[in-house]
Formats: sequence, C-alpha cells, structure tokens
Amino acid sequence: MIPLRDTIPARSRPVVTHAILVVNVLVYLLQMAQGPHLERFVYYYGLVPARYFVPQIANYFSTGEQAFALMSFMFLHGGFWHLLGNMWSLYIFGDNVEDHLGPLRYAAFYLLCGLASGLSHLLLHRFSNIPTIGASGAIAGVMGAYFILFPRSRILTLIPILFIPYFIEIPAYFFLGIWFVLQFVNAAGDGGAGGVAWWAHIGGFVFGMGILNVFDALPGTGASTALRRFVPRTATDRLQVIRPATRDDSIDLYATVSISAHEARTGARKMVSIATGFPKRLLRVAVPPGVTQDSMLRLRGLGRPTPDGRRGDLFLRVSIVDPTA
Repeated sequence: MIPLRDTIPARSRPVVTHAILVVNVLVYLLQMAQGPHLERFVYYYGLVPARYFVPQIANYFSTGEQAFALMSFMFLHGGFWHLLGNMWSLYIFGDNVEDHLGPLRYAAFYLLCGLASGLSHLLLHRFSNIPTIGASGAIAGVMGAYFILFPRSRILTLIPILFIPYFIEIPAYFFLGIWFVLQFVNAAGDGGAGGVAWWAHIGGFVFGMGILNVFDALPGTGASTALRRFVPRTATDRLQVIRPATRDDSIDLYATVSISAHEARTGARKMVSIATGFPKRLLRVAVPPGVTQDSMLRLRGLGRPTPDGRRGDLFLRVSIVDPTA
C-alpha cells in the first residue's frame, strides 16, 4: 500500500514540515559527500546504543557529542529510498498535525517524538554497536498524533495488483492501525538483526499519541495566525478525490473540483482521483485561467457507457474556495 494523500486540506502552509523536508535532503547530500568516510560519519552522528552503555566505547565521546547524536540521528538516512519513504510519509501526515498544533509547538513535538523513539531503541538494544539513523521514529510520532486527531480522515492509497494500479480510500484509523500492527510483527520477527529500528517506530507512535494532549494544553503563540497573514496558502490540493453522480437517467456524470481564487485567475493543473465505479481512476485536469464560480469543465467520453458503445461526458463544476478556511 502506497499512501498518496489524505482528504483533509491544511489551512496554513506547512512551513515547519517543509523545512524538515529540506533539512533532511540537505543532510543526505552531506552524507553522500563523505565518500570513503561515510561509515565514520554515520557512526559519529547516528544513534549507537553501545556508545551510551559500554564504558570502553563511551569514553571516546564527550557529553556534548553524545547529546548531539540523540538529535542528529533523525536527520540521517541509509539511502535514497529510505529518505524518500520517510519524507513522503511526513508530507502526507505532517501538514495537518502542524495545522493543529501551530508551527512552534509542532517543531518541538516532532523533535521530542524523535528523541523518544531513539530512547526506546537505546533501552531495548543497549549493547548494539550498529548505528540507527532515520526520521522514521519522529514521523511515527506525527502519525500517532494524526491517528488521534483525524481518525475519520481517508487516505488515498495506491495498491498495485499484477502491475495494474488501483486507487482506493482507506480510513485513517485503519491505515495507521495496520501500519502499527506491522511494526510489532516485524519487531517480533526481526529481533533487531535486520537493521531496522522497529521499536523506535513503535516508541515514536505511542509517544506521539500520549504527548499530544500535553501540547494541546500549552498556550498558543499566535505563530499560525502570523504565518497565514505573511505566507498565505494560495492553492488547493493538487490531488483531489471526486465522486461523480448522475442526473436523472443521463449518461453524463457530474462532480466538483475545488480551486482557489488565485488559481481561478492564473489557471491550475489538478490530479483527480475518481472514488468509485470508474475504469480510469486518476485523471489530469487543466483548469484554464479566468474561470468563475460554477464554471463547468467538460471531459469528453468519460461518462457512463451505453449499450451501443457510446459514452457520456464527465462535467466538473468549478468551486472557488478559500484554502485557509
């Protein structure tokens, strides 16, 4: 299952989420620049349990170096696909959690979830000399918060079956629940030998769920309001889910695509996923500049089929919305 997006748009630009994405990419490029010294770099800045629990190894590191590694490990990655998988999950789930907490509380929440995930790995693998790296634990904390905040959200998911892509919507509580169970299954079967810190994922997810109420109780700083004013969100989601309906016995189908006032003036390109009962599940839709509220976009031949082989059309009504509302 490959998650593509959730169905809850964020009201603000996810500035912190995007900043975390950029920092992780930059650190990955720094890693790749290490060349033959990469292994040493990862050991120094990664999370190595033996560095904290084996005196003969711990003596080689200062207190500051040990403390820094508790944070730096979550910005390192073991390869391009490791980085891409983590950043994609953060991109999907992070914006809504940041929207709920606000940028400053969200930044602190993310770092604490990463720290908690690292500590859970340390305590369960105290004498391991294998570096643990990756943002997975911190992102698991974000996913845990999402599980609590938006259980009824739906995750548009790509499921390839025999090389044929199928797009379905899965309730967030089911998608994340299955993910969490799989972490336990993998942790039980791996025993720490496979190099993946499954217990860090579990620890981050549980910590994210448990600490969310504490962050909710903290007073807001007003940073979210300031960001909406100075860095406004000017576009709706590029990937949208629509549910076509018929009118009377017509062979034409009707649905709605949402754009912002800015996109109405300048034009936009959207990816539209048909929720049910449609052979082609993902469409590219070009919204021309200058459209107005309730304008209709006609996609020829994408309606209902008739017995004689003809097809109706798919009409998309343009809805101009405020993406910050």
